[in-house]
Amino acid sequence: MKAEQLAKRARVSVLIPTKNRTADLERTIETLLTQTVKPAELILVDQSTKPSFTKSIPIPVRYIHDPSLSGLTTARNAAMAHAQGDIWLFLDDDVLLEANFIEEVLKAYREGVIGVSGIIINYSVPPLRQRVWERTFQHGPFHDDRQDVYRGLKRYSRFPSVPVRFLGGGLMSFRAAAIREQRFDANLTSACPGEDIEFCAGLPKGSTLLIAPKARLIHNRSAENRNDVHWLSVTSQVSYYMRERHWKRGLWNNLCFAWLKVGYAVLASYSFLRTGSKEAWLAWRKGAKAGKALGTAKRRAE
Repeated sequence: MKAEQLAKRARVSVLIPTKNRTADLERTIETLLTQTVKPAELILVDQSTKPSFTKSIPIPVRYIHDPSLSGLTTARNAAMAHAQGDIWLFLDDDVLLEANFIEEVLKAYREGVIGVSGIIINYSVPPLRQRVWERTFQHGPFHDDRQDVYRGLKRYSRFPSVPVRFLGGGLMSFRAAAIREQRFDANLTSACPGEDIEFCAGLPKGSTLLIAPKARLIHNRSAENRNDVHWLSVTSQVSYYMRERHWKRGLWNNLCFAWLKVGYAVLASYSFLRTGSKEAWLAWRKGAKAGKALGTAKRRAE
């Protein structure tokens, strides 16, 4: 379909995993019901001990209640097995969509575009020292260009779309035809850091991904089911995991990874000198060990 036809005729499947967030989920669904373009179906995968959603709503709902499922990626895979639409929109269960969110996402689907994400308008900009560190040490495949758009929302708002290499897991969409046989890495459990990056990296080479700055939502980041983990542990886990999964070959990738490890050492050393605590060192090592193990396990399984 062309962009105009897609915006008018596409059937959108909304896929939402949820666990123990009944109130948050209800608010998310309320914003779905006010969309200028209504979804064709809603697929809820509920991992809660007791059902989180029992209301009747004016759009078709496939409700899968299965407490035995573990983790975000497993729940998303379960939802994908039932999706029937032309566009699959993955949402977190604690987001609030502006009324034209789906409409603006669909407008960005020109010919050749595989996936489109919206943008988080209540994004928390990290401290200056973290941003300086990222700009200095994260290069090549390890540079997350989504963050540039999130942090420059005012500047990018005048553009209909912005090309990026990855989309954000809690607000991303794809053409069903492009991902129907693809799945998220079920080895990534719990909050699954990096699952969205890995999924996008698994798309065919040269796939066009866009952020549509006018497709806006608020991410409330419910405290339920979230762990307070040092950010260095998270970022190192993702980078070591992605290196094992996708970026282990090539001189440029290896140089970028070597430079990134220098960055981790600099950051951990600075933190130790400033505070006398080994917390940053331990966070780096913990994240690196976990990421490498996860990436290796997935590669061996293939």
